[in-house]
Amino acid sequence: MGFEYALVHLKYTIPPALVLTLLYRPLFTKLDAYKILFLITVAVVSTIPWDSYLIRNAIWSYPSHVIIGPKVLDIPLEEVFFFMIQTYNTSLLYLVLTKPTFHSVYLRVERSDAHPLGAVNPRWRHYKMFGQMVFGVGIVAGWRMVKNNGHGTYTGLILVWAAPFLLLLWSLAYQFIIGLPLSNTVLPIIIPTVYLWGVDTLALQRGTWVVTAGTKHGIHLWPGLDVEEALFFLLTNTLIVFGQLAFDNALAVLYTFPDLYPNPPALPSPSQLVQALLVPASRYNKSRVVGLQDAVTRLKKKSRSFYLASSTFQGQIRTDLLLLYSFCRVADDLVDNATSASDASEWIAKLQRFLGIAYADGEFRSRDLYNMLRNGFPKETHSALMQLPARKLSRQHLEDLLKGFETDVKFSKEKESPIQTSADLELYARRVAGTVAQMCLELIFNAYQSSMSGKDKDKILAAGSRMGIALQYVNIARDIKVDAKLGRVYLPTTWLDEADLTYKSVLEHPWGPEVETVRSRLLDEAFKLYEGAREAIEELPVEASGPMRVSVQSYMEIGRVLRQDGYVVKAGRATVPKWRRIMVARAALAGRV
Repeated sequence: MGFEYALVHLKYTIPPALVLTLLYRPLFTKLDAYKILFLITVAVVSTIPWDSYLIRNAIWSYPSHVIIGPKVLDIPLEEVFFFMIQTYNTSLLYLVLTKPTFHSVYLRVERSDAHPLGAVNPRWRHYKMFGQMVFGVGIVAGWRMVKNNGHGTYTGLILVWAAPFLLLLWSLAYQFIIGLPLSNTVLPIIIPTVYLWGVDTLALQRGTWVVTAGTKHGIHLWPGLDVEEALFFLLTNTLIVFGQLAFDNALAVLYTFPDLYPNPPALPSPSQLVQALLVPASRYNKSRVVGLQDAVTRLKKKSRSFYLASSTFQGQIRTDLLLLYSFCRVADDLVDNATSASDASEWIAKLQRFLGIAYADGEFRSRDLYNMLRNGFPKETHSALMQLPARKLSRQHLEDLLKGFETDVKFSKEKESPIQTSADLELYARRVAGTVAQMCLELIFNAYQSSMSGKDKDKILAAGSRMGIALQYVNIARDIKVDAKLGRVYLPTTWLDEADLTYKSVLEHPWGPEVETVRSRLLDEAFKLYEGAREAIEELPVEASGPMRVSVQSYMEIGRVLRQDGYVVKAGRATVPKWRRIMVARAALAGRV
């Protein structure tokens, strides 16, 4: 009886597990726990028979003086724990590195030459076949080594055990494995592998575990590390990451294509995951994928704060929120970028007609939408308009949003500001931002089942509207100079009068101590509304409350920056450093703000 193997865990495997857990804890969700537990179960069940065979056939062994004693099918408990802790650590590292990634945009449509619409991305089939060939050769080579029962026995046993699983996972998820950024695929394999190579070197040198000489080639990656051991840890970490990728591939299919899965569960069963992976890529809706790709591009370009916040949402709700943002952004740009006030008004009218068709019933709805978009809207806007999750949203909120755009147009049509009083400002902010906040909440209520009464939901929706107004006030306070260049001053003229300013003077000189006084007043109003509405966030389903805190805090941090003594708005905008946005998001998820 000894504690040498147990000390390996205490010194080298448990500490990184604790560090990764603390790092990822604010982001941890039920879905993450489900994924990790699922993979740990698979790892333990699939490895125990193989490891037991190696020990019984003296391929490797554990001296009695380095283990505590209890065994499972001749495998020391410390070794069984190794299967679990390695899977846990590599999985957590994968989750940390891939959290910002929106997997749906990496789905690829594939069609054969015989498809009525022709082939799409035929090279993907070649990638699939090449990978299958590599793993197939590995299986054959491994089997021959095992049959020869010589120096290649250990290598062969590793290959005949790992390569079939890799072949299966590759065949199911090769799109993700190839298409995702290297930070999502290579890094979560290489980092734990190199680390465990170091741990293994120390353990082999100390005799914590021993590989029988006659079953290995005697080649070392570096002094003390057998090449077979290096291969073992490389392949096991690859298996873990491939398993995570296959899981995320299945989730992406479930949450991307409502025509295939209208109401996907928050925690899909293993059979549902397998079914999603087996859906032929030829059945993927390409326009849906393009719409999501466009949405992510717009969010990255237009709002770094909200893009960071969006990564904290998971599943269907993240998809719907991205599509809602994409629609709002496109609609706003159509109006703002119009060449004249009359053109802007025409775009609003077209958007109103679009909503009329989008909310209509009947078999010709999709055809009518397509015809309207093709004949009335720029091509680059089609994906955002077509993919709006209209059936999950109140039409009235979208109509009110367009009324807010009408106020923007009045700046060009009228000689005086359409925002004369605090009430005018509040009404405008409610229409252009309060409605968006309420639509986000509608999507959350749609995605997560809740026993909340209708009255309580209405209360939260009202608080959401106030929070949206607060965020819009921060936006206006930040963009005084930018808006002035567009010929707009959203500050109430009554406030300007009190600060010895005029609408025209702010247009000409949107800076100075008087402007800063009005900016500060607007920020005070924003934070007052924020404080009054923030408690409602905690009434949301637990899966959404943390991400919503991130969304709100990421934007309110802009207001905090603006309030700093001596801060100067650069290029018309306040910027929050990336590190600070991350710290704010982490604190928001932990409930500390």
